[in-house]
Amino acid sequence: MKSFDKRPINFKRPKRDGRLITVGRVEDLPEGRGATVELRDGTELALYNVGGRFYAVENFCPHKGAPLADGLLHGRVVECCLHGWRFDVGTGQCLTRPGCDIETYEVIVEEGMIKIRL
Repeated sequence: MKSFDKRPINFKRPKRDGRLITVGRVEDLPEGRGATVELRDGTELALYNVGGRFYAVENFCPHKGAPLADGLLHGRVVECCLHGWRFDVGTGQCLTRPGCDIETYEVIVEEGMIKIRL
């Protein structure tokens, strides 16, 4: 059995520092879609619109590093486009392999603008 303890380190995961950053307008991300959010420091998040509610997670799958923003969204579950690993975008829980969860980030919508707390 293959060990996943040595999964790739996500160097593009934003550091948590409490900042609230504005990433776009609500109308820029249609329902049922995901998008890559590239931050000024080169780090990335995946942002999803699920039924009008927005979720942000680290953008890279812990299995082989594929961008999760490019995955297929099924309700609150995103499926990695490379090998089909599945994650709940609300909790970060990996539904494919226990213990391989991803980071989630708080999303706030104010006056039609999407903001993410790092």
